[in-house]
Amino acid sequence: MSIGPVTRSTVLVLLMLATACGGDGSLSGGGGGAANRPPSFTSPASVSVAENSSGTIYTATATDPDGDALSYSLAGGADQAAFRISSAGALSFVGTPDFEAPGDADGDNVYKVDIRADDGSLSTTLSLSVTVTNGGSDAFRVRRVATGFAAPLFAAPVPDGSGRLFVVQRGGLIRILNPATGAVAAQPFLDVSGIISTSGERGLLGFATAPDFATSGTFYIYMTNGAGTNEVRRFTTLGGDRNRADPASGDVILSIPHPGFDNHNGGWIGFGPDDLLYIASGDGGGAGDPAGNAQNPNVLLGKMLRIDVRSDAFPADDRRDYAIPSGNPYAGSGGAPEVWALGLRNPFRNSFDPESGLLLIGDVGQGAVEEVDLMRPTDGGANFGWNLREGTQAYNGGANSTAFTPPVAEYGHGSGPTQGNTVTGGHVYRGPVEALRGQYIFGDFVNGTIWSIPLSRLVPGQTVPASGFTIRDLRPDAGAIDNVVSFGIDQSNNLYIVDFDGEVFVIEPA
Repeated sequence: MSIGPVTRSTVLVLLMLATACGGDGSLSGGGGGAANRPPSFTSPASVSVAENSSGTIYTATATDPDGDALSYSLAGGADQAAFRISSAGALSFVGTPDFEAPGDADGDNVYKVDIRADDGSLSTTLSLSVTVTNGGSDAFRVRRVATGFAAPLFAAPVPDGSGRLFVVQRGGLIRILNPATGAVAAQPFLDVSGIISTSGERGLLGFATAPDFATSGTFYIYMTNGAGTNEVRRFTTLGGDRNRADPASGDVILSIPHPGFDNHNGGWIGFGPDDLLYIASGDGGGAGDPAGNAQNPNVLLGKMLRIDVRSDAFPADDRRDYAIPSGNPYAGSGGAPEVWALGLRNPFRNSFDPESGLLLIGDVGQGAVEEVDLMRPTDGGANFGWNLREGTQAYNGGANSTAFTPPVAEYGHGSGPTQGNTVTGGHVYRGPVEALRGQYIFGDFVNGTIWSIPLSRLVPGQTVPASGFTIRDLRPDAGAIDNVVSFGIDQSNNLYIVDFDGEVFVIEPA
């Protein structure tokens, strides 16, 4: 079929218009410009950095096909909260990463974060993996620093920069040890052997120097008196001599009746970061807490107590020389105002982590489970469940109620490598051994086993099982670690192990 004259003219006009508009003679149109194209990353998708790194650890770079200026931001990833980034692409950690205490979501030192490059219209995302590597020496040794103590129970620093330790003996003496030389001062710092009972588990059980000890010479002990009542007593040193206590200065500031049994006395005392005195009391003894003390908020047994020893709100009562902190859960009513937490069986050894402010409690179990509990500064009123729960297990038919705070770690009774019979609460390691930093180190009194758990894994509401413990095979240069009764630290955060048979050991860099 032929094309008529009008049709041919129309086609010719269209071709001329296309050419005049810069076209190539086709009918495809044009004149709108090329579409904007997204940027693309040129920086790698993975990077390795040494632990404790600060400042910029990675610089994100990308190109834009259209030459547009780019800005960078965080777009997600499991560990986004651990990072910050500048608009120019400089990525850094919010805190300093610690290889021994992984802070990433998977706990494997590989942090996942998404970075966005944006040209103002379109963007591209890069999924970055940041691997934290070990930046220090892992080597350490265990050295016996002293032996010959009589039933030592506790060690605490002499707060004078000397590196010395107070060593508390159950029979009533407190001695001063120089770990550098192994020398023990001939004169005891304090002798209360004539006023205590050592029947069963009684004795001189706890010790703490006041935060202002260097100027005031004030310290506190937890002891069982001759009648079987547990007491917290305040002492001062003799004049200006911080190496000797004044026995005449002793003053009972808190009395905890403990009738009927001579076990489950608790005994740990310590000052928190709030400068308040925390006191751990046992449930009063007897299998299963027959009096139900631990769940009774009106009695002081089976509790963590908290008092302010800087003032006296009970001047008419010579057995209550302290004030009640306003934040205590029963400060107004509903229970004994001294109570900070309840539901404990025998919280014999505990500690505050100086960096996080967390209180870690080693609560000795009944016949099945040993547990580690954790308290944040805001957790006043926590109920750890005894005598209705033993660890995460029911006891006396106790239900798994949300009213109870589960332990952050537990292990069962037995003779296996992650079993035992009596937990000895420990410390979060903050000392010079790189491999141990950020690890909660604790043990078992009966079999002498010592374990560690990264503090980052001890999360309220979650329980680390024994399979998550790292077994620490600590072999000292002399002696043997077989009855771990306590852990202690000095002012340099070196960790000490107190063995009930009379030995004291220190963990130090090899």
